[in-house]
Amino acid sequence: MFNRSVRILTILAVLATTFAFAPSALAGAEACDTRVNNTFAKLLECVNLEGVREHQAAFQSIADANGGVRAAGTPGYDESLDYVVEKMTAAGYNVSVNAFPFVYVALPTLQQTAPLAASYETGAFTGSGYGSVTANVTAVDVVLAMPRDPVTSGCEAADFAGFPAGNIALVQRGTCTFAAKVANAEAAGASAVIIFNQGNTPGRETLIIGTLAPFAAGIPVIGASFADGAALSQPGVVASITLAAPQNIIQYNVIAESKTGNPNNVVMAGAHLDSVQRGPGINDNGSGSAALLEVAEQMAKVKPRNMVRFAWWGAEEAGLVGSTAYVAGLSQAERDRITLYLNFDMVGSPNHVFFIYDGDDSDAVGSPAGPAGSAQIEKTFEAFFNMRGVPFKGTDFSGRSDYGPFIAAGIPSGGLFTGAEGIKTSDEAALWGGTAGQQYDPCYHLACDTYANNNDDALDVNSDAIAFSILQYAMNTADINAVRGKGNFPVLSGGGAVPSSSTQSGLHDHEEATE
Repeated sequence: MFNRSVRILTILAVLATTFAFAPSALAGAEACDTRVNNTFAKLLECVNLEGVREHQAAFQSIADANGGVRAAGTPGYDESLDYVVEKMTAAGYNVSVNAFPFVYVALPTLQQTAPLAASYETGAFTGSGYGSVTANVTAVDVVLAMPRDPVTSGCEAADFAGFPAGNIALVQRGTCTFAAKVANAEAAGASAVIIFNQGNTPGRETLIIGTLAPFAAGIPVIGASFADGAALSQPGVVASITLAAPQNIIQYNVIAESKTGNPNNVVMAGAHLDSVQRGPGINDNGSGSAALLEVAEQMAKVKPRNMVRFAWWGAEEAGLVGSTAYVAGLSQAERDRITLYLNFDMVGSPNHVFFIYDGDDSDAVGSPAGPAGSAQIEKTFEAFFNMRGVPFKGTDFSGRSDYGPFIAAGIPSGGLFTGAEGIKTSDEAALWGGTAGQQYDPCYHLACDTYANNNDDALDVNSDAIAFSILQYAMNTADINAVRGKGNFPVLSGGGAVPSSSTQSGLHDHEEATE
């Protein structure tokens, strides 16, 4: 048995050797196309920002040609999938597409046709009915003057006394559930319902989309911002609403597997490929998808000790649909062969923080620790950032990205994240730069999540961290399952995270409001 100090010195010596850039390694892009990148030094030289950005540019071009989106169920997603399949096939992987059923719901439309013409941003409430309606808009007990609290719009049947049957009911968020407002409107003969935000605080100004569950409406129910609701509340407004019924379709994940490596010791790494329906999703999650593509291409000639399986997931933005279906479709024996899963979702946020998923729950925030082995994955990422001299902090396994189904199946998991709609603190700005008081990604789930919505430094560092972690586990999973690995890839030990005083952990929220 090694003395602990001797072991640490040995690890440092090995890492110094593998990270050393010998002159023969600095042969440029041409060498990266032909050589075997089987050391950290070789691989990290060849995984570069330019390569990642090239893939993001391709995703942007696909979105531009398809209405500005790459959402599951749209041609933009289909073309994104074809792009990944083409790249991974050309790189020499065993590539397959993994089918799953998907309920596609197109974005609704909300247009004012009189007395002025205008289009408003909107979205469908879960539990809504479907159809197309053009009718007069009738505001129901709305409160436009401050403080706009309390607001009981639509909460009582009496609010709809004298309501003209067939009109569109315009109700305001506040006091009771959305379901109660809609049930009263439907009982009064409304042909559709627009629910607009309350407007009493900055957090209740923007477009509101929530859920009616368990209530199911028989008429279209859509959302609006406070400002748009106020505009629609004026006398004489006529509006047109279109909300198409869901379609049951088939969508696909992309799976690319190494042709060598122990098939009973599979290392998985994944990123979701789809965008939301409101934008091209070049950070969320073109960043993770592009970085994973670049790493896979540069590892194509490596002969890993363990089988490596890359995955690009579909319909994550609709509720982790693709990854959930994939894990559910595995037999227990197939699950047991997956030693670990690494997840990369939003790794280039403009106002970034370097977050590592908190595998051991050392931050004591939110969800408990991941399955046994998740703590060791966290330490591997920590080791990379420590060697780079880059500060990092933990983020909670909130279940809102594709690691969720793997954790639920007991598979050790980990990954990286640079923040979504969470707000950057002054302490974080002091460490990582950027702007305190603003979202980590100001374009999160918006049309402005384009190629320009990026931080080059965050994406560059994280692309290297992704390459580092995948190569490490491709060669040695001894810290996870005690299976002997290659000696020049010793088990790593992290530590040194920035203490967390926040419970938001960057967020990445898919949950729906009920009131």
